[in-house]
Amino acid sequence: MTTLDFSFYTWANISNYLISGLYFSISLTIAATIGGIALGTIIALLRLSGIKPLVYLSTWYVNVFRSVPLVMVLLWFFLLVPSSFYDLFPGGSGQKYRAEICALITFIVFEAAFFSEIVRAGIQSLPRGQSSAGQALGMTYGQNMRYIILPQAIRNMLPVFLTQTIVLFQDTSLVYAIGAYDILKGFEIMGNTFGRRIETYLLAAVVYFAISFFLSMLVKRLNQKIRIVR
Repeated sequence: MTTLDFSFYTWANISNYLISGLYFSISLTIAATIGGIALGTIIALLRLSGIKPLVYLSTWYVNVFRSVPLVMVLLWFFLLVPSSFYDLFPGGSGQKYRAEICALITFIVFEAAFFSEIVRAGIQSLPRGQSSAGQALGMTYGQNMRYIILPQAIRNMLPVFLTQTIVLFQDTSLVYAIGAYDILKGFEIMGNTFGRRIETYLLAAVVYFAISFFLSMLVKRLNQKIRIVR
C-alpha cells in the first residue's frame, strides 16, 4: 500500500518549483482571454456582416479551430512556424521563451473561435429593434455595433466569457507538450525531484480545482446580478 507523504511541500519548494509556473498559467489565461475576445469579436462581426466572402472566411475559421484538438494546434505552431518568427517578439530568447510565445499565440487564435460564437450568440439574442433603432438614426454598421449592440450584448455575455475562461485555464496544462513551464510542469518537476509524483499530481488537481471552483462561483454570482438587473 502506498503511503502518501507531503513533508516536501514547504514554502521553499513552492517558491522554487511552483510560483513561476502558476504565474505563467494565470498570465497566459488572462492574456489569451483578452486577445481571444478581441479577435473573436472581430470574427463574429465578420460573420454577421452579410458580406459573403467575409462570412465564408470567418465561418471556415471557426469550424476549423473548433474541430481540431488544442494540443495539435500547439504542436503545429511550435514545430511548423520558423524560430525566426518568435525572435520578432522582444523580451527574451531560447527554447523556453519560444514555447511561451507559441502558447500565447496559439491560445489566442484557438480560443477566438469559441469566443466568436459567444459574441455572435450574444448579439443575435438582442431584439432586432435595437439594430433598427441605430439604422433609423443614420448610424453605420460599425457605429451601430459599437454604441448600441455590443454594450448590451457584452453584459449578457460576461458569465459565458468567464465560463470559457475556466476552460481556458484548465487547457493551459497542455503547454507541457511544447516545453513551456506552467503550474503542472512545476508540479511534475517537484514530483520527480523528491520522488513523490502521486502526491504532486494530487496537489496539482487541488490547485486546478480551487481556482476553477472560485471562478465558477464568480460566474454564478454574476449570473444572479445580471438576472436582477433584467
